[in-house]
Amino acid sequence: MDGYAIISVGGKQYRVHEGQRLLVDRLGTDEGKTFTPDVLLVGGNGKPDLSPKAGLVTARVVGHVRGDKIRIGKYRPKSGYRRHTGFRASLSQIEIESIGAKKAAPKKAEEEKPKAAAKPKPKAPARKPAAKKTEERDGA
Repeated sequence: MDGYAIISVGGKQYRVHEGQRLLVDRLGTDEGKTFTPDVLLVGGNGKPDLSPKAGLVTARVVGHVRGDKIRIGKYRPKSGYRRHTGFRASLSQIEIESIGAKKAAPKKAEEEKPKAAAKPKPKAPARKPAAKKTEERDGA
């Protein structure tokens, strides 16, 4: 494993590497779609980067699954009180596709469009506030 990243998904942090699959809390992203989680740290090749640029890690949602059933039982002795319930977590399985920024090609649309020469608007002369008149008071 040469490079790893620490990402934040659903309020929890995970240490991941390329090709890794993991279960996280249910995401709103559809199956098969990719997303970019918040990256907290990138390391593994030399010094760790504590302030990585956005979009360094891409992940794909493999599927939405349910977790194992957890049985919960309440019991009070000598009173015949017993209650049972269960819980299954809603999870999403994600796969880390890439770690590290790929050099983005410059946008040609911006380069081809010449910037419109904006004519500077003449500034209106600043108006001075009118001087307030002070009323003289009688010495009474």
